[in-house]
Amino acid sequence: MKTSRVSFAAALAAGAVLVLSGPAFAHVGVQPGEAAKGGYAVINFKVPNERDNASTTQLEVNFPIDQPLTSVMPQDIPGWTVNVEKSKLDKPLTVHGKQINEAVTKVTWTGGKIEPGKFQQFPVSIGKLPDNADQMVFKAIQTYDNNEVVRWIEETKAGAPEPQNPAPVLKLTAAAGSDDHHDDGATKSDDAKGHEDSHDEAAPSGSDTTARALGIAGIVLGLGGVAFGFASRRRAS
Repeated sequence: MKTSRVSFAAALAAGAVLVLSGPAFAHVGVQPGEAAKGGYAVINFKVPNERDNASTTQLEVNFPIDQPLTSVMPQDIPGWTVNVEKSKLDKPLTVHGKQINEAVTKVTWTGGKIEPGKFQQFPVSIGKLPDNADQMVFKAIQTYDNNEVVRWIEETKAGAPEPQNPAPVLKLTAAAGSDDHHDDGATKSDDAKGHEDSHDEAAPSGSDTTARALGIAGIVLGLGGVAFGFASRRRAS
C-alpha cells in the first residue's frame, strides 16, 4: 500500500514537470531580444517545432506598418526560399538624404523543413530602428506539413500573463549618443598617444642609466684586476 502511494506521488510529480516544461515555453521568438533605438541590428527569428508528427515548412513574419523599416535583408538559408514583400508608405521617409516611398511589410520562408524535436533560426538585418518607441511586435505565422497553422500574433499586455500564442517582440533600448561616443574615442586616442610619447621619451633615459651603471661596474672590475695584479707581483718579489 505504501509503495503504491509513493509510485502515485512520483507519477504526479513527473506529470507536473511535463506540464510546466511543455509547449508554453517553446514559441516563435526574437533573438537577441533587444536592440538600440535608431540603429541597425541583426536579429534571428527562432522557430521550434512543437509537433511530434509534423514538420514546419513555412514561416511568415509580418513587420509593423506603423514602424516602417527601410532596410530588411534576410540571410540565405540552405534549403529555404525567402520572399520579401513591400508596401507603399502613406508618408515617405528620408534616410541618408534619400526619400523612401515603400517599406518591407512581410517576409516569408518556404521550401525547407523543421523536423520534430528541432528548431531553425531565420537571420535578418533590419534598420533603421524607430527612435520613438520601446518595442516592435512581429506577428508570425507557422505552418506545418499537415496543413496546421499556428498564429503567433497575440500581444502581451502590461501586468497580464503571457498569452498562449505570443507574438515575437523586439525591445528597443536607449542608444548611446554618437557624438559623445566619438568624443570619448578621440580623448582615449589622445591619451593613448600621450602615453606612447611619454613611454618613448622615458625609454632613452632608461637606456642611458643602464649604460652608465654598466660602465661604472666595468671600471670597478678593472681597478680590482689592476690591484690584484699589483699584489701578486709584490708577493712574487
